[in-house]
This record gives sequence, C-alpha cells and structure tokens, in this order.
Amino acid sequence: MAVAQNCGNCGAALGMGASFCRDCGASVRSVNDGKCRTCGSEIQDDAQFCGGCGTNLISGETSIGTELPMVGFGEAISRGFNNYFTFSGRATRAEYWWWYLFTTLVQMIPFIGGLIVLGVLIPSLSVTSRRLHDIGKSGWWQLVMFLGSMVTWGTFVIALIVGLRTSLVLLWIALVGLVAGLTLAAWWIRWLVRQGETGPNKYGPDPRQATSQQPYKP
Repeated sequence: MAVAQNCGNCGAALGMGASFCRDCGASVRSVNDGKCRTCGSEIQDDAQFCGGCGTNLISGETSIGTELPMVGFGEAISRGFNNYFTFSGRATRAEYWWWYLFTTLVQMIPFIGGLIVLGVLIPSLSVTSRRLHDIGKSGWWQLVMFLGSMVTWGTFVIALIVGLRTSLVLLWIALVGLVAGLTLAAWWIRWLVRQGETGPNKYGPDPRQATSQQPYKP
C-alpha cells in the first residue's frame, strides 16, 4: 500500500509519483536521481546544462527565452579576452567570425603581428571550442582538424617536391593529399558557419537567448 507524501517545502499533499509540488512548485525528487530539478528532463552523465530548459546544473542559471541582439565586432573582441581560458559554454557564429577577423587583421601588423598572434592563441582555441559546442560538437574536434591538416597538407608538399624530381606516382599521391586537404578545410568551414542548435544543449543555454544571469538589453 502506497504511503502518502507531503511536500517538504510547504507541507501540501503530493500526488502519486509527483516530481513537483502543485502548490509551491518545489521539486520533491532526490537531487541525485539524474533529472533536472527545474524541468524534470533526464540529464546526461557528462552534461553541465539541462538539454530541456538550459538550466546550469551547477549554478541554477536558466534561459528565459528572450532573443538577444547579434554580437558586434567590438563585443566579440571583448568576449574573446574576457573568456580567455573559458572552454565551456557556447558561442554564436557572429562571435566566432568577428574574433577570427580580428586575429587575421593583427597578423598584418608589421614586426609585432606574429607576437600578438601568440597572445591570442589561447582565446582563439577557447572561442572555437565554444563555437563547436554551439552546434553540439566537442571542442576536441580542433585536435582532429589540426592532425588531419598536418597529414594531408604535409603529404601534398612532400610528395610534390620529391615527385617532381623522381616519380610520377608521388605526384599522384600529392594530388590525393591536395584533394583531401581541401575537403577537410571545406568540412571544417561548413561546421563553423553552421547555425547553432536552437535552445539549450548539453554544453549550455542558447547564446542567442537571454538567461536569468544574462538579461535582455535592447
């Protein structure tokens, strides 16, 4: 025979199998039951955010569904430096590509451009991680891209140089390396220009929507 339960917050009677109190809205489930305490959605083991409502499972921050204005050039640079070591969360296409434009421009500064690029290397990696998170991909895909590029373009250059002197077969290998390198680059760009997932995902709330800690600013 089932035993009646009462809400620990307000004392109201709870229905059978209830997850929330109908009177006060308090969660009545165990904090370790694998569900979001805001909306009741199942939580993946490695998730930092609820995939149903976008609640930060650590801080309790949640999405309020108001669309934010697009990030501009100056704001993208500010976010890049403010989130220098932040590899979690999500970044929109605008935030990523404005930052990419900024880093491209600083490389053109005579004499010191190379040194500045070294200074923005870490935030470039972090904003790319957040951009990948926005489309539901792990930031570790950067490593896959780097290693793949090293192999394909390295094969192209070495086979081309040696093949021009010794072997037609190596020239064919160089061609394969070239095609593979271009294909890999196109695949990577396609990811980075893709619209982010609508609503929250396991990496965080939608960066295009305001949250309880990020109010809408018209």
